Amino acid sequence: MVVGDRAYAMGDEAGLYPATGWHIRGEMGGIWTQPLKLLDGIWFGVDGAWLGKDVAAAKYTSGHGYQRISYPSDVSVERTDFVPDGVRATVVGLTLKSSTARTVKLDVDAHSELMPSYPWGWTTPNAAQVNLPDTGSYADGTLQFRDQGTPPFPNFAAHDYNALVGSSLRPASHALGANHRGPQDPAVICPAEGTTPARCDDSLFGKGTGGRLTYDVGLKPGKSTTVWFAVAGSDLSKAEAQREYRKAISNPEKLLRAKKQDRAAIDAMTSVDLPGDRLLQQSVEWSKQNLADSVQEARDLQIRDVNEGKDYPAPAGTVDSARFFGAGFPDYPWLFATDGEYTSYAAVAAGQFDTVKQHLRALRDVSDLLNNRSGKVVHEVVHTGDVYFGSNQSAGNTDETVKFPSIVALLWRWTGDDRFRDEMYDFSVRNLQYVYRELDKDNDGWLEGLANVERSGMGSEKLDSTVYLARGLRDLADLAASRRDRQTQQWATAKAEDLEKRFETQWWVAEAFGYADSIDDPANPANDNTPIFQRHWTGVTPMEAELVRPGKPTSPLASPEHAEIALDQREKPCYTGEFGLFHTGTGPTADPAGNPGPSCDTVVSAVKSERSIFSLNTSIMAVAEGNFGRLGENQQQVYTTGNARIQLDPTVWETPGAMPEIAPSPDSPANIGRPFYDRSMNLQAWGAYGVLWPVVHQQLGVDPDLGHGRLAVIPQLPGGQQKVAGSNIKLGRGSVDVSASLVNKVLRTDLRVKGIRATVTIGAVLPTGATVKAVSLDGRSTQYKLVTTTRGTEVQVAARGGSSSLRITLR
Repeated sequence: MVVGDRAYAMGDEAGLYPATGWHIRGEMGGIWTQPLKLLDGIWFGVDGAWLGKDVAAAKYTSGHGYQRISYPSDVSVERTDFVPDGVRATVVGLTLKSSTARTVKLDVDAHSELMPSYPWGWTTPNAAQVNLPDTGSYADGTLQFRDQGTPPFPNFAAHDYNALVGSSLRPASHALGANHRGPQDPAVICPAEGTTPARCDDSLFGKGTGGRLTYDVGLKPGKSTTVWFAVAGSDLSKAEAQREYRKAISNPEKLLRAKKQDRAAIDAMTSVDLPGDRLLQQSVEWSKQNLADSVQEARDLQIRDVNEGKDYPAPAGTVDSARFFGAGFPDYPWLFATDGEYTSYAAVAAGQFDTVKQHLRALRDVSDLLNNRSGKVVHEVVHTGDVYFGSNQSAGNTDETVKFPSIVALLWRWTGDDRFRDEMYDFSVRNLQYVYRELDKDNDGWLEGLANVERSGMGSEKLDSTVYLARGLRDLADLAASRRDRQTQQWATAKAEDLEKRFETQWWVAEAFGYADSIDDPANPANDNTPIFQRHWTGVTPMEAELVRPGKPTSPLASPEHAEIALDQREKPCYTGEFGLFHTGTGPTADPAGNPGPSCDTVVSAVKSERSIFSLNTSIMAVAEGNFGRLGENQQQVYTTGNARIQLDPTVWETPGAMPEIAPSPDSPANIGRPFYDRSMNLQAWGAYGVLWPVVHQQLGVDPDLGHGRLAVIPQLPGGQQKVAGSNIKLGRGSVDVSASLVNKVLRTDLRVKGIRATVTIGAVLPTGATVKAVSLDGRSTQYKLVTTTRGTEVQVAARGGSSSLRITLR
């Protein structure tokens, strides 16, 4: 997989292109320039031998912004793929080398599939009905594919889709035809349903065509020769496709250098040194790249409510441009609220502020246009502008509307950007006004509606919506106070205080050793907010979401007493597997499927367990453990290691360096053994939350509040480790370097603040059971405060700015 903000390509690690994905079954792989698919694939043959089949791939390398595949043979070939940012094209370079002088015949096959990313396979109309046949031609040394016309359904406009394939070399010959899939001819067609055959080459939706370019390439003995190819396209016109093609093929080496330089700059930010956990250190490195790989940009989005695929109305309007973190590849590369809100915590820790801002702008712009400025946040938006779910007319997801003000506050605290705060403020206010106006019909303060767990049997009021509402109210109050909006500040504060006061009594389920997943069973009007406990992962959110309350240390909604009980429980085999947290834990159940695992409580649930380990669930648990200072090898490290392994462990990964959506789990077999059209995402952005946030915010203790001109850096060493360090952690227009160590009862924090105007607090969290003997700052005895927090006892000292060195001698 290689990704740019305007295009991406997905094949396998041999350089072939199996039919992939399930939104349009078998069509989500190949080569795309969103909102348009261009090709099913591009294949290369040397002297009649197809790379990836006749000549086996010996090595696959995932680099920062590119991939490389090696094919050893008499003529060795090294294939390099990348996607230049800002260009609607994928670029492939073949470096050929022979020990003797020779001229080789190089064949390039391409098979088109000019198809928009919406409609999907099951929508009305569906992808097969809307997809028109492609035509192929040859001109100016390139294969040219085109799809022109108007689908025969209301509200579809005429289109002119184009794809170009070629090289800087002049081909010796060409051919056109219905097939041309290289070693994947004749094509095996994916079934409409089921998983047989396990591997196929095209789908029942396919209406593409093909072509071949043949080149004569002279090789000198022992000398490498690189031939570059480009696949470019446009959903607008042939002229634009030609412009994008010329951009890509005119100087590929320069574009590749620029791509590597951009990714090197990303790598240089939030650079960490974790000598006690090198796997986690490596995961931080790759999680930053995963975030960069997820960035997408769409133009001219025609915003319409497709009502979960049932309708196709005229558009409500147009959003000229949207830039955002695509949720996952291959099936979720578009704009989501839930995914982006979790991903934002990872992104600010990585210093990738601009994309978070652009993501929030895109959500606001689409939401306001579709929902007539109601304040409701849309859930899922395709690059075309089709909104699958989240209009005023649909249930939507309550949690993502109440989370929006918190992400605005997050950005404001990490950047101090008052202009961005002001830009987002009105929408943030309308978010919470909307939920109280529309989603609290019984006026009990607990919001109705869907949330993160999309499963049947839940009550109408969900735990995670409640938790994120509590956080959102506090964050909105903080934003309002900074703008001197006393009315909103007082309203949000009063709502927050009322919710917090009643939370534990309403939601804690003692016999379950945890919190109810939901309340208020809609099938039983007499329920009257009786807790419903089903062991879903959202039971961890009261420990995961931090609340910023004036005059108090930042802390989660859960009480410390209940948090310890609940986290202890979630660490048990009922909830945690080899790679992290189950979606739904095991235990007594009335479901006919029975209980496939151990029991850790006596509550009889109405639903079956789901022992699938999502990287998000594991992230939530990692963050929750860190909020309560539980950083040990049997605590947070279980979950950070779980996500790091599915990203980096060669016995586990699907794509090296890419964190997938779901880990190998008892109820979810590893992707690597499943058909390509029946897999979870091989890269899902939200998993980075459980790596970057625990390291930067919790272990390194970076806690900015630049909106108020404050910065605290109070590290906490994981149990059994002697040092953690990070450099070039971006904050606002500057950065910090921080190092924390423990040697011979001396706890040390070294801090360097660059380019930041703020009142700085330096400190450290004391190891369990330790007390302070002496504290010095920059070699001199200094005053200090001991502050009790959910992380433990913090030593806090006012720093003088610039470079500071704090030494705490322990008894």
